Amino acid sequence: MSERTERSEGSEGMPDQHRTSRLGVGVIGVGSIAEMHLAAYAANPDVRLAGVFDLNAERSAQKAAAFGVARVHPTLDSLLADPDIDAVSICTWNDTHAEIAVAALEAGKHVLVEKPLSRTAGETQALVEAVERSGRHLEVGFVRRFGSNARVLKSFVDGGLLGDIYHARATNVRRLGNPGGWFADHARSGGGPLIDIGVHALDLCWYFMGTPRAVTVSAVTHSPLGNRANVTSLSRYKVADYDPTQSDVEDFAVALIRFDNGASLTLETSYSLHALDDRLEVAVFGERGGAELEPKLRMVTEMHDTVLNMGPQIDHLSFDFAEGFANEIAHFVSLCLGEAEQVAPVSHGTEVMRMLDGIYESARTGREVRLS
Repeated sequence: MSERTERSEGSEGMPDQHRTSRLGVGVIGVGSIAEMHLAAYAANPDVRLAGVFDLNAERSAQKAAAFGVARVHPTLDSLLADPDIDAVSICTWNDTHAEIAVAALEAGKHVLVEKPLSRTAGETQALVEAVERSGRHLEVGFVRRFGSNARVLKSFVDGGLLGDIYHARATNVRRLGNPGGWFADHARSGGGPLIDIGVHALDLCWYFMGTPRAVTVSAVTHSPLGNRANVTSLSRYKVADYDPTQSDVEDFAVALIRFDNGASLTLETSYSLHALDDRLEVAVFGERGGAELEPKLRMVTEMHDTVLNMGPQIDHLSFDFAEGFANEIAHFVSLCLGEAEQVAPVSHGTEVMRMLDGIYESARTGREVRLS
């Protein structure tokens, strides 16, 4: 299990006790997103990469060799039974997130689970109960909360610059971005762009709004375009099991969400849309000011009867993937070692799933949905 000792300085200025922070970490599922986890863990001095497991044994061996992982486990049960593993990252298909997270918590491991927390809100209840029983930490992989631009904006929001936020706009639109494979298979993913990329913009807006409780949702989804494999003049990301004939998820979703404090949020997201450009926009509007996090961080307020646009001087005005994952992993490690408070707890993951469920239900029924 993890060990920590503190460094103290001797009379010659040399450490007579060497501080070690060795959190044994296992990574479950070593596909594309796991690369970001593995790289961040490998660079973190408080971590020992103790094991990996993937259904593809050859891929497990390759990733273990690339990132210096101590052991390739032949089964999930083997990894979860390993006493050298204190915490796990779950980077598998959406349909396995909840089941594996429950098993990991019951095995006494801390858990970082990639978003979404599950395919449906109903699947989250077992997770909530497992967290309570186990006494272990579970963090949801809302990695964009850990970008430096998001951290800076959160400090301004918490400091009252914007006042009470009454509306937010979340947009994540790809004009040609269906990755195929399990992403386009509803049984494994639980949905399309809404649950995959729209959730990032939705979560960020909701996070800056102070995480109010959603009460009603009105939404529409469309799926006339599908994979669009005929378009070969633009490159796009494709998963390893890409199949141009597979796509039974939505192409596009738009929603209006109302919250218990009277605030509102509009969401627009797509995998495939006849748009001129891809668009990522995250914006919040308050009584004293407003802000755009993406495409780059900018804020607006009033001073001396004058509208004032402001641009902070920071290294990354937009989300930087390497930095975001490094920050997320560093926070998770500190959380497991008792040195940090949770930023994305299971309660946040379940509330986001309530909103996603409401959007899909409203689109399916053609009416506004009141969330219980």
